[in-house]
Amino acid sequence: MRNAYALTGALLLGGATATLALQPSFAQTAQNEPGAIQAQVPRAGAPMSFADMVAKLQPAVVNISTRQTITQQTQANPFSGTPFEGLFGGQGGGGGAPTRRQGASLGSGFIISSDGYVVTNNHVVAPGAKGATVDSITVTLPDRKEYTAKLIGRDEDSDLALLKIDATGLPFVRFGDSARARVGDWIVAIGNPFGLGGTVTAGIVSAVHRSSELGPRSRFIQTDAAINQGNSGGPMFDLNGNVIGINSQILGSQAGGNIGIGFAIPAEDAKPIIDALMKGQAIKRGYIGIGLGGPVDTDVASALGIPPNRGELVASVEPSGPAAKAGLRAGDVVTKVNGTDVTPDATLAYLVAAVAPGQNARLDVLRNGRPQTINVGVVNRPTNEQLSALAGGDSFDPNADGDSPAAGQSGAATLGLSVQPLTPGIARTLQIDPSIAGVVVAQASPTTDAGQKLKRGDVISQVNGEPVRTGAEFAAAVTRARAAGRPQVLLRVTRQRATAFLAVRLAN
Repeated sequence: MRNAYALTGALLLGGATATLALQPSFAQTAQNEPGAIQAQVPRAGAPMSFADMVAKLQPAVVNISTRQTITQQTQANPFSGTPFEGLFGGQGGGGGAPTRRQGASLGSGFIISSDGYVVTNNHVVAPGAKGATVDSITVTLPDRKEYTAKLIGRDEDSDLALLKIDATGLPFVRFGDSARARVGDWIVAIGNPFGLGGTVTAGIVSAVHRSSELGPRSRFIQTDAAINQGNSGGPMFDLNGNVIGINSQILGSQAGGNIGIGFAIPAEDAKPIIDALMKGQAIKRGYIGIGLGGPVDTDVASALGIPPNRGELVASVEPSGPAAKAGLRAGDVVTKVNGTDVTPDATLAYLVAAVAPGQNARLDVLRNGRPQTINVGVVNRPTNEQLSALAGGDSFDPNADGDSPAAGQSGAATLGLSVQPLTPGIARTLQIDPSIAGVVVAQASPTTDAGQKLKRGDVISQVNGEPVRTGAEFAAAVTRARAAGRPQVLLRVTRQRATAFLAVRLAN
């Protein structure tokens, strides 16, 4: 089973309001000047303890477990066909017989209707290993009553699932408004860490709109409430007892325990998906057929001569996809989607996914430093399996070990690289898409920045957005960047079937 870590929330007990002391217009004071900020006492009726609130909420929080069968292919008996075949209990013949073993998973969930609809994480009820199948899902209430649950629907991208148990008159809770959650608000989490049912933890909202590695098409609420394995799928409550998040992941220690960094799926994102699953509707997300090259950090901005921390790079464009038809190119920097800025809090993937299929996405783009507007027709996002097949299942790792074969070492020795034109024969050897044109790295000096990031066999197709096909074109593009005072160049690099942009410092 993969380790899926859940976040549980904590109740918002109170906060602090900033009251700015009036000062003369010419005077400035520190933000935390004595008297400038006054702590707010708990409002009338706010509990000195979470006990009364927990007593009301806990009956709606459930434990979820699955029984799974894992089928594995065993190795063939190495002594098959010899006099020693039967000595070690191995199987004869050309292959080992498959073996089956039992598996299980534990997690949390919460009831959202009196007739038994239950929300949890997808990874809590999904097969936990290759070759595994889920035989049954059991929901256990706080009074220890057990029900066999039916899987109504699930969404892998958001890590949400909806279950149904055959019961009526159940206690339930409602979703709240996570958009109003502020950093510093109290939250309470109830869940099933390490199989210990009905565990309550409290903390604050540490951050909102977390994305990046956690999921580029999603945003998360971060909390310091104690979250551990088994809290997945449990609710994060605000001060009013509303569900503002669904605990989903943690950044854990090497032992897999809580270190005070947990993440919850915001209610504002989860509720529409749960509503759709309850109605039997498919979850649709916008898709335009591009590969992302990451945000424009200082290095990338320096190479392109544009402002940093603005937009995201387009690493690749699917040849027959909507973006290609609209004229978007690899190397473009998308700064806005339908007027909304592309930022770390609102990533390009998140904004495009939020556009309904069938509508247009208006992209504000920087191409070679010049602004453009491109309108792209948005389609429904393919499944993860389809996308993996389209990408060849590869990801780009500039630090990967090993060499790829390449012929010859002629070409311009710039950036500490020796390059040569990419021929059809070399492309076949390197398993490079034949439609890609560029120069192939024949040798890389380990004393340069480029030599530490690239390796023999990598294909460079662009330098700062300019296509390069020969060593001379490559050298000229680097020379122009140096003449323009750029300390770095941005290279579009392909390694087998994966493509990425790398900012590389110019060699002295």
